[in-house]
Amino acid sequence: MNQISSTQNPLVKYLFALTQKSKERKLHNEFLIEGKREITLAIGAHYRIKQIFFTPSICPLEEVEASFKGYPITEISSQVYEKLSYRSSTEGVLALAESKAHNIGDLFLQKPSPLLLVAEAPEKPGNIGALLRTADAAGIDGVCIANPKTDLYNPNIIRASIGTVFTTPIAVGSTKEILHFLCEKSFTIYCAALSASVPYDSVSYQNPTAIVVGTEDEGLSKDWLEASSQNIIIPMNGKIDSMNVSVSAGILVFEALRQRKNS
Repeated sequence: MNQISSTQNPLVKYLFALTQKSKERKLHNEFLIEGKREITLAIGAHYRIKQIFFTPSICPLEEVEASFKGYPITEISSQVYEKLSYRSSTEGVLALAESKAHNIGDLFLQKPSPLLLVAEAPEKPGNIGALLRTADAAGIDGVCIANPKTDLYNPNIIRASIGTVFTTPIAVGSTKEILHFLCEKSFTIYCAALSASVPYDSVSYQNPTAIVVGTEDEGLSKDWLEASSQNIIIPMNGKIDSMNVSVSAGILVFEALRQRKNS
């Protein structure tokens, strides 16, 4: 078995660059996964795992071999693991994986009346991770990210999503590309917006539906508002007129599921 003890090892430097720079991840189509649950979810979603790394001071070899039999395994020192890991509560296991393209044209919709969540220009990894957790919990047909400001394999997104970045069908593209796809597939588009809106529970989500949310600061762009079949709003009873985007998305998505279940 290969062993790496030095943080100056060229492979360690490369892996560290993958954790720090989107440019490196995109250039090499590779990224690092931390945690047994996350790695297992990635394997279940048919990601290509190129290498497993573990530190025996946290995770025994026997446990790694039992969990990831058949994959190349490299032992790393605790110093190397500390350099590469992101989480405060740690499991001692990392994996080098190959990225997926996530092209909108590759989004496969099996159901006759699919339900999609669209997020325009999300930037904060915590919000993106929370949106993906919502999508996974609801079991919707996919998430589309329009004009993304960070890449999906940012370690903070993987961490915030607790691995649902691997379990959720995701498409990434420009607003124009995603709008073209939705219109081509005859989706009803509901945009969460303050203007020209009706209460979110007053519309029907029975047909192929895309629920579109924007950032809390800027909302949705003109392109989405013009393409909207109907703007929807969550009535507020407090002093503010907006809430966290992932919370809003959860309310809207689960209302759609409630209607579909009761139809």
